[in-house]
Amino acid sequence: MSSERRAGGFRKRPLMVWRVIGALFLLAMGEIHLFLVFSGTGGLLGALFVVNAVGSLVLAVALVVVRQRLVRVSALSLLFMLGTLLALVIALSPVSLFGLRSSLDYQLAPTSLVVETAGVIVLAVTTELARRKGV
Repeated sequence: MSSERRAGGFRKRPLMVWRVIGALFLLAMGEIHLFLVFSGTGGLLGALFVVNAVGSLVLAVALVVVRQRLVRVSALSLLFMLGTLLALVIALSPVSLFGLRSSLDYQLAPTSLVVETAGVIVLAVTTELARRKGV
């Protein structure tokens, strides 16, 4: 195998690693929301959590599978994760979200903050790497 082939293959791997890690964070976020639905979160919030779980799954699969338009998929994943994080932060604030308030004492709220913050960082890096490679 020529050194050019090995070097070219090696350069593509870091982006795929970031894509897989980003997909894992999306799946973790979706799993947290689905777990909360199964543990009793109902009503409008429960329905929104189910939508979040489905969206997370779709975006995670797309992030790993899509080869063209990767910048768009990773940017959409980033915005989805960022929106979810901002919704949690607003729900934790005195302002509330949809009239609902959350607390760090609630089940998985601290875990959600960590997963979503790390996910935003990973997806931001993934989007930038994809943009630089032009895919």
